[in-house]
Order: sequence, then C-alpha cells, then structure tokens
Amino acid sequence: MGSSVGDEKKFYGKLVEMNRLALGTAQFGLSYGVANQHGQVSIDQVAEILRVASSVGVDTLDTAMITYGDSEQRLGEIGVSSWRVISKLPEIPADTADISSWVEQSVYESLQRLQISQLYGLLLHRPNQLLGFQGKVLYQSLNLMKEQGLVRKIGVSIYNPTELESLFNEFSWDLIQAPFNVLDRTLEKSGWLSQLKQLGVEVHVRSVFLQGLLLMNPLIRPTYFQRWQSLWQTWENWLADNRLTPLQGCLGCVLSNPDIDRVVVGVDSLVQLQEIIAATTEQYLIPPNNLCYDDPDLINPAQWTLT
Repeated sequence: MGSSVGDEKKFYGKLVEMNRLALGTAQFGLSYGVANQHGQVSIDQVAEILRVASSVGVDTLDTAMITYGDSEQRLGEIGVSSWRVISKLPEIPADTADISSWVEQSVYESLQRLQISQLYGLLLHRPNQLLGFQGKVLYQSLNLMKEQGLVRKIGVSIYNPTELESLFNEFSWDLIQAPFNVLDRTLEKSGWLSQLKQLGVEVHVRSVFLQGLLLMNPLIRPTYFQRWQSLWQTWENWLADNRLTPLQGCLGCVLSNPDIDRVVVGVDSLVQLQEIIAATTEQYLIPPNNLCYDDPDLINPAQWTLT
C-alpha cells in the first residue's frame, strides 16, 4: 500500500531535519566526553552508525587531523567518499619554517587517511594564530587549498563569538563552527549568528549536549557541577513541565533556530544515534532565557576540573 501525500510530506520534512545534523567523530578516534560510558567506538559499530545515519539523510561528518585520535584513518577504512567531510588543522608547530608547505602536507595527509579527493570544509582549530605575524601567510595557504580544489570551504572553529570580530576584520570565511546549547547561546545573543547569515557564512554548531553533561542522569553527574544545582533544577523542571526528554530539549534548542545550518552530534553507540533520530521531530520548544549561562567554568569543558 502506498502512503498518503500527507505522510510523504511528513517523511520528507523529517529527512530535511536529519540533513541538518552532522555526525561528530571524536568518539570514533578516542574515548571522548564526560558522559561516555563505552570508550572508543569499535570500527564495526562506526560503520553501522555511518550506514544508519546516511540512510536517514545525514550527509556531513566532522573530524580533525590530530585531536580526534585515529578518527580519519578509521573513516577512510570504512569509506566516506559519499559524505561531506569537514576536518580541522591542528595548532601550527612553533618551529614551522614554511607554513604554506605545512598546510599543504597536512591537507594531503588528511585526504590520504580519509581516502577522498576533497574536504568539504577545512577549519582552523587555533584561529588565534591568524592574528600573529604569519597570519596572512596562513590565510593565503588556506585559500590556495581552495584554488587547488583540495578544499571546498575554509573556516574557523571558535570557542567564543568574541573571537569573530578580529577574525572578520582582516579575513573572510565560508564556514564557522561554534559551541551552542541550552546553556550557551552566546552566538545568538551576541548578534553574531544573524550577522554571519547576512554575510553568507555557513554556520555549524557543536557541543549541543555539552559533552553529554546535559543528558546525564543527575545521580551520576560529577560533583564538580554541584555548585550549579539551581540551574540543573530549572532545566529539569522545564523538561518535566513540557514532557520532554533532555535529548529532545537539547535538539529543540538548536534545530529551532533556522540560521544554524548544521548541528554536530557525537555518538558513542548505534543506540545513541537511534535515540537522536527519534528525538529529531518537526516541533521544537525554545528553552527559557534563564537557562542561558555565561560562566566559562561551566560552559567551557576545557576549564572543567573533574578529578
């Protein structure tokens, strides 16, 4: 029996939303995330995760050349030529004499590991290096990768939108990746998100689950986070009042914003991916503003002290 036109439209809408998801691959190359209970994902399960994600319309992978362990190598072994792959350059070593050659070699080696001919996106993991004395050479090197067809889009991965003013004063970019979640909506509140869209910049957001912290059972949340107990209570009350799971609340926060092009989600199991697919609905609720928080000790995982 064929489905009705209404059913087809609903299914198409679901595929469009799935297309806004990008699969983060940090868990594929190392044990990553405060809530990770499983460690590094096996290569067989990575292959199955990619297969299922692709089948529902996800077409973008987010990886890195060094900081995600052997993620690129494993993706290449599985085969990702049909995907849009975004990778990140690491910090340039201090003793690098020829930045242009270093960038070119890094990109070639990345493509070799991934077994593809072009990166959809090449991001700088440490964009503050652009503001140093060799910044213009670095920027020219990135553009050269575009001219040679090795990279389709160049951009930066930032931690705070305050970085963008200096980066856009001197350079232009195709793609920006930034954190965005229930607690950290600085990209939107600062006005930078709408400004980026006006400039025609593609915007990807990461840390939507705050390394899994926003999804954790309160009973197993590390003691480091107890000082924000009133905030957790507000979050849990809002979810309960709206009959949402933490996953639905997190995804709704980012997918409800049409200026966000891709939402990077990391998974460490096929079950997690299936839960994300199930939670990606067409109706979203925007969390209240009293959940926005700007304390870097909470919203920046680099500042967590969990031991």
